[in-house]
Amino acid sequence: MRVLIAKPGLDGHDRGAKVVARALSDAGYEVVYTGLHQTPEMIAAAAVQEDVDIVGLSVLSGAHLVLARRVIEGLRAQDAGDIAVVVGGIIPPRDVEALKQLGVRHVFPMGTPLPEIVKAFQQDTTKEPPR
Repeated sequence: MRVLIAKPGLDGHDRGAKVVARALSDAGYEVVYTGLHQTPEMIAAAAVQEDVDIVGLSVLSGAHLVLARRVIEGLRAQDAGDIAVVVGGIIPPRDVEALKQLGVRHVFPMGTPLPEIVKAFQQDTTKEPPR
């Protein structure tokens, strides 16, 4: 399974994204990290180009609803709506359901234990098992 980890928007803190990327890599996933300051359009294009199964968005800026919506719309516009989107970061509990209604598969608020994140990815193995 291929996973793209992305930092959308102007948020410049990527330690958590890198830690999650490493945990997924250690669990056998092929991980692509896009780096900082990616637009939703860039993320959707990279997800299609890299042929990933899941896009993980790390958002600490508070713009998680807008950014997730734009990434999902970008994927659908490229006929890639089957690529799952998950969101992690500073996510208020009141926004979890709104993200899920947008089509976000999982939400990982700040402090979610790494084994819990890996387990959620393992349950979402839709195309192929981790290598």
